Amino acid sequence: MVRVNTRYFATACAIVGLMFLTACNNTSDSLSSVNEVGNVGATDGNLKVVKVLPPPPNTNSGADELISASDLLEVDVFQVDDLDRTVRVDSNGKISLPLIGAVEVAGKTVPSAEAEIERIYGAKYLQSPEVTIFMTESAGQRVTMDGEFSKPGIYPVTSNMTLVQSFALAGGLSNIADDSKVYVFRKFGDKTLVANYSIKSIRAGKQPDPRIYGGDVVVSFTSAGKVAAKNLREALGIATSATGLVPGI
Repeated sequence: MVRVNTRYFATACAIVGLMFLTACNNTSDSLSSVNEVGNVGATDGNLKVVKVLPPPPNTNSGADELISASDLLEVDVFQVDDLDRTVRVDSNGKISLPLIGAVEVAGKTVPSAEAEIERIYGAKYLQSPEVTIFMTESAGQRVTMDGEFSKPGIYPVTSNMTLVQSFALAGGLSNIADDSKVYVFRKFGDKTLVANYSIKSIRAGKQPDPRIYGGDVVVSFTSAGKVAAKNLREALGIATSATGLVPGI
């Protein structure tokens, strides 16, 4: 028989309770940025249910994320394919690029690193170079995939990763997951915000596919109906096997 992980019961009950309160009474919130994006939810201590998760504090929608050691960067130089490289930031915070050698990028934002590389290439080798950097893997940014995933765990966040894309890291939803009960938890100041997403609605284009940031926790809950169906199939399988063991059946 399949047993539901009781670790998630308290969180699930808190979320359901908060959503019930939200439907009955729209509460005000002291977080102005939350109100600005139209989130109206109920609060319970430091946990708040919202309709739309805002970007984490001090990210400017992610544009101010700093490059750190072990990040994997894709560096493209416009119309100079021979200079394109995929490089990992070393322990000294530097990357190595053709012609110009080591460039320190750790502690810089992506736009700042792009400008620095353009400056160096432009000083000796190229006229008005255009450099684009994609952070394909951020070692300092992790997302926790918990609950009903095939491979729950902690994974690196890639640049502009969305909720649906994050599922691939954890091997997708398990066969007893409820795809309408996926919750994203995000720290916002001294509070934790949580929003419910339906994967079926996202894939149908009825709900936006939200961006995932480092520090997010994605929790997929169990479908009671799928658990019951699985238990029934297992019970029928046991009963069928038993008929071959008991004489006269």
